[in-house]
Amino acid sequence: MKDNVAVGLLGVGVVGSGVINLIEKHQEKLAHQLGCGVHVKSALVRNLDKQRDTGADMNGTMLTTDPDAVLGDPEIDVVVEVMGGIDEAREVILKAFKAKKHVVTANKDLVALHGGELHEAAERNKCDFYYEASVAGGIPILRGITDGFASDHIEQLMGIVNGTTNYIMTKMNQEGLSYEAALQEAQERGFAEADPASDVEGLDAARKMAILARLAFSTYIDLEDVEVTGIKDIDIADLQYSDSLGFTMKLIGFANFDGTQVEVNVQPVLISKQHPLADVKNEYNAVYVYGEAIGEAMFYGAGAGSMPTASAVISDVVTVIKNMHRGVTGGQFVEPRFKKRLKSDEQRFGEYYFRVHATDEAGVFSRISSLFNELDISFKQILQNPSEDDDVAEIVVITHRTSLHNMQKALEELKNLEQVKAIKSFYKVEGDADA
Repeated sequence: MKDNVAVGLLGVGVVGSGVINLIEKHQEKLAHQLGCGVHVKSALVRNLDKQRDTGADMNGTMLTTDPDAVLGDPEIDVVVEVMGGIDEAREVILKAFKAKKHVVTANKDLVALHGGELHEAAERNKCDFYYEASVAGGIPILRGITDGFASDHIEQLMGIVNGTTNYIMTKMNQEGLSYEAALQEAQERGFAEADPASDVEGLDAARKMAILARLAFSTYIDLEDVEVTGIKDIDIADLQYSDSLGFTMKLIGFANFDGTQVEVNVQPVLISKQHPLADVKNEYNAVYVYGEAIGEAMFYGAGAGSMPTASAVISDVVTVIKNMHRGVTGGQFVEPRFKKRLKSDEQRFGEYYFRVHATDEAGVFSRISSLFNELDISFKQILQNPSEDDDVAEIVVITHRTSLHNMQKALEELKNLEQVKAIKSFYKVEGDADA
């Protein structure tokens, strides 16, 4: 057993600084857990002259702009990749595996796109590859799925896995802010990037859901398999209607597996106020898991930030070192059990909310109702109000459970009704407002 395990750090930004801070701060605890010390021997940076506030003494850490100074150091056992990006990160991680170094990463984009390739490279070189911090920051959701549900069959995952959009939606729901005003506040508080496209368009959440579904269902899920709708086009009117009907709107990542077929999507959803996810506010994340044996469980916590993410990174480093001591590194990769089969729209079911503008005259709602009845779609909740146009009524409906195929067909036929002026919105509904 080594007296001291050397770590090589690729990137000393927000998360990398947190890694250095926590390792230095918790030396006694780490030594007690592992029976050895842990130190960051060298760190890859882009600019040697940049001032860095890691909150810890970096005198013992060599800074370098050369990746090979880290990857080629025979004393370094574990490489932590927190540099971000995809192509360069993929290249250095593959080099690390060839050098027989274990890898821990927080890079969700990389894992979502190249996770299978990296796992196979790790296995070939008898190396560990962990990425707990890539999904939901400091929440131990990946370990919970792979270890905590090892003897269970996970049927469904629902999650708020992007703190930026949850902060924006919270402000829109609770304070009535417009999307633009809520986004500006999120940017001012550091919860949103100057270019928030990846978050607000749902791509960040989609990458995380691809990783979660892949692990939970033991099948290959590619990023292009995840259907994505963002939050930019949400109308404040729909938030007000959802509130009056007993719901709140959230950007939800959803994954379902029936034992043979899978669906994964990210979209704004009306969540019953009785559902635990409805109370997840601001920048917090949560993942709701439905297991055949355990029933329902929820993982909740800070989804981003220097210290929560760094904590998850170091948790993986500790796991790697324990595996090193036991002589069992490189054995965690398990070939997916199931061949990927995506559900068709006929096999996807749910309740739905839609809002339309129609001519305000007798018999119009009856015609709409008849159209949906012909497709075996019944209405659960209905609101009808005058719109700003005196000759137009605004109709809001929540349906009973139906297939996505039938629902989309009904909406297409609805567009062709002469009395229907516009279909203003369409969202999925989760949970019973009367529960």
